[in-house]
Amino acid sequence: MTEETVLGLLADIPDGEGKEYTIENDDEEVGLFVVRQGTAFYGYVNYCPHAGTPLNWEGDRFMTLDKKHILCATHGATFNIHDGVCISGPCVGDWLAPLNLRLEDGVLVLIHPD
Repeated sequence: MTEETVLGLLADIPDGEGKEYTIENDDEEVGLFVVRQGTAFYGYVNYCPHAGTPLNWEGDRFMTLDKKHILCATHGATFNIHDGVCISGPCVGDWLAPLNLRLEDGVLVLIHPD
């Protein structure tokens, strides 16, 4: 049986912004975030592949000022929204760990890997 976690409503994430979530996984807290672009959504583990720190510096602040990329607040790396690939900064070519998400009646559901 596949384990799932309800994160919340997609409508709670402003268009062009991200939202931070924390879940329990194997008795450990794991930070996640989801970015919304219209009806599309993209989720990643909140962990910079270069710095090893969360990407946001405060609350739900994950985006560049122009809302076109995900930003690591620790060292300024930027990542594509749609695939999590680092396109500038010290981790170019690395990528964020993607989440397996689905939308069910407007609710974001995280599907845990087996």
